[in-house]
Amino acid sequence: MASNRWLERQRVFNSNGEIVKDPYETLGVARTATSDDIRKAYRRLAKKLHPDLNPGDKQAEARFKEVTAANDLLSDPDKRKKFDAGEIDASGAERPRQQYYKDFARGGAGAGNPYENSSGFSDFADGDDLFAELFRRQAGQARRTRGADLHYRLAISFLDAINGVTQRLSLPDGGSLDVSIPAGIQEGQTLRLRGKGAPPRGDGEPGDALVEISVNPHRFFVRHDDDIHVELPITLSEAVLGARVKTPTPTGAVMLTVPKGSNTGTILRLKGKGVARRGGYGDELVKLKVILPSPPNAELEAFVSTWAPQISDDPRKDMTP
Repeated sequence: MASNRWLERQRVFNSNGEIVKDPYETLGVARTATSDDIRKAYRRLAKKLHPDLNPGDKQAEARFKEVTAANDLLSDPDKRKKFDAGEIDASGAERPRQQYYKDFARGGAGAGNPYENSSGFSDFADGDDLFAELFRRQAGQARRTRGADLHYRLAISFLDAINGVTQRLSLPDGGSLDVSIPAGIQEGQTLRLRGKGAPPRGDGEPGDALVEISVNPHRFFVRHDDDIHVELPITLSEAVLGARVKTPTPTGAVMLTVPKGSNTGTILRLKGKGVARRGGYGDELVKLKVILPSPPNAELEAFVSTWAPQISDDPRKDMTP
């Protein structure tokens, strides 16, 4: 019962008396939720509430910060265990310990929290007994609390994902981060920027920035694994007689040889013009599409009307039911 009463209090106040929502309620998951359940719930809410998708919406920004803080706590197995056991509050801060006579002697505005540094344990740290060692360890832990990881989402162009780029990410607090995008990154991959997260409490290390990448579609390139696919229009004469035609690739145009007698649907391969991968590159697969003149060409119509091929050709001969 004591544990349940503490959980009820956690839904309202943290150790500083500030209103902090229960992280399970913030993410909309049960206390028995798995790590995968928590990750899915966070991604669903983050995609809906991210400040980049809600410019100027202060309410959405506040909710995004709550969701991120809740995920930071519950996605860390150690923090989650401590929270469930009542050792820390919903903000990640340690619950107030029992006060000793020195706390009352130092009381008053500006006295601060004696557990944020080693001075609050000085009465116990002078001896060599078990209690002295215990309080020394607690003082050290208070000084070395790591900052929280912060989660962001960054949309990049298709070609930047293929070729790599350094792009600036605007942060909700008005700051920015330069994110180095490696060539070949895929939709949904997350980049970790060490030490670019929330500042630490005390002498600990700052958290990390976790940047999830979203790739915008291209108007004619399509990616399949490490290969690039593109449909290339060619003229009737290029298809019949063959030709060398300029063909786009993610790194610039190249000349492609179209064989004589090519049809719509013919696929030609450009080796090494695909996505960077371990030990090399994928390919670009070019699908030909024969395009007749527009508007219709009178000379072509006259030629076809009088053209009599020596061998009868039925392109639909294999479509008999």
